[in-house]
Amino acid sequence: MLACPFCGAAESDRFDLEGRRFLVFGCMFTPEVDPALGEAELAELLRTRFGPQGAGYFRRTCDALHVYVAKGEGARVLTGGAVGAPTPDPDAAR
Repeated sequence: MLACPFCGAAESDRFDLEGRRFLVFGCMFTPEVDPALGEAELAELLRTRFGPQGAGYFRRTCDALHVYVAKGEGARVLTGGAVGAPTPDPDAAR
């Protein structure tokens, strides 16, 4: 059983979807991995890909979510309108 490289939570599930494998940890961290990798290779992958660069991984994830909510489909859902429409200039009313 593998452990989360960030917090040490135990692996709680593993599933394959459309030729890709996902590992699920108790903390909800769910990395995509190559389904051909063995247990030792998976442990090494988690350690090398995420361990030393944990902050960078989460920063990239946060940036992707920000783009989704600010400019992508998430923005359309949240605002109920078109994304990229001009916003009023608050200084123009002065």
